[in-house]
Amino acid sequence: MTAAQVPLGIDGAESAKRVLVAILIGFVLFHVNVGLEVNIGKLPTINVLNGTDVLLPCTFHSCMDYKNSEFKWTFQKNKTDELQTIIRIRLKGKTPNVIKEKDSRVELIGQVKLKNISLLLANVDFEDTGFYTCFFKNPQEKNQEVNSTIRLIVLSEFLQVDNTLTYLILSIVGGVIGILILLFIIKKLVMFLVKQVGKKKKECLVNSCAHTERGHYSSKADIKSPPKA
Repeated sequence: MTAAQVPLGIDGAESAKRVLVAILIGFVLFHVNVGLEVNIGKLPTINVLNGTDVLLPCTFHSCMDYKNSEFKWTFQKNKTDELQTIIRIRLKGKTPNVIKEKDSRVELIGQVKLKNISLLLANVDFEDTGFYTCFFKNPQEKNQEVNSTIRLIVLSEFLQVDNTLTYLILSIVGGVIGILILLFIIKKLVMFLVKQVGKKKKECLVNSCAHTERGHYSSKADIKSPPKA
């Protein structure tokens, strides 16, 4: 019997089985983590003026169907506070049923069919400062739930940014670039003038040589000519 024909022992078979199970579990977990997500955009903190309206963005993604899914937004004044649900969105199939549980100023402006559950919070005041979390639970993915949090800061006025240093840096950089361009132009001009002067000298030298040779031949002709009787 060759080595390829030797059957695996019980221990070897059990080890192979455990490795296979571990790989499958890892694949499933990876698939769940990648396949289900919510996204609040690139700004985890939003600053807004008191008395204005603010958009709280949230989109979701699922590799599987999302019918009968549940969404909700919660609010916390501080991270240690208990979560307060402000709005729920329950899908019957893919038709949303919106339930406001706290504040009539909150409105769902995202379209679930576009995988968007963004909120509009109208006429914000200082009490609205806090953490807003968007949740997504999908029964098609074994009721896995994901969430993402935005921090909202309500201000009385936006801070005026002193741009003096920025303008100074830009002025210096612009001046340096201008000087470099001027030096480049001067260099090109000098090289052009040197080239022209060299060209003139070369033409003069050629003409001088031509005159010298003609004068030399003329002198020889005068010497060899016989005297007249």
